[in-house]
Amino acid sequence: MALVRKEIKICMGSSCFSRGNRQTLQLIQKYLKDHQLERDVILKGNHCFGNCSAGPVVTIGTKVYEQVNQEGILEILDQEFGER
Repeated sequence: MALVRKEIKICMGSSCFSRGNRQTLQLIQKYLKDHQLERDVILKGNHCFGNCSAGPVVTIGTKVYEQVNQEGILEILDQEFGER
């Protein structure tokens, strides 16, 4: 049975990037490495999701997370991937 890899997309558009997604990206990368999820998760940057007023925006699978900050992303990742 093939493993279905979850996909994280992080907005790297200028509005989200200037409001903290640079640091959020670094936290996601560290989380994936620390939890040995690098092979199970696809991490992609997107130029813009089109809802800048709700940014910073991150999607995981089909879920859209808005107004993501550095404190909130770790909680979101724990919810999505659980403690291993």
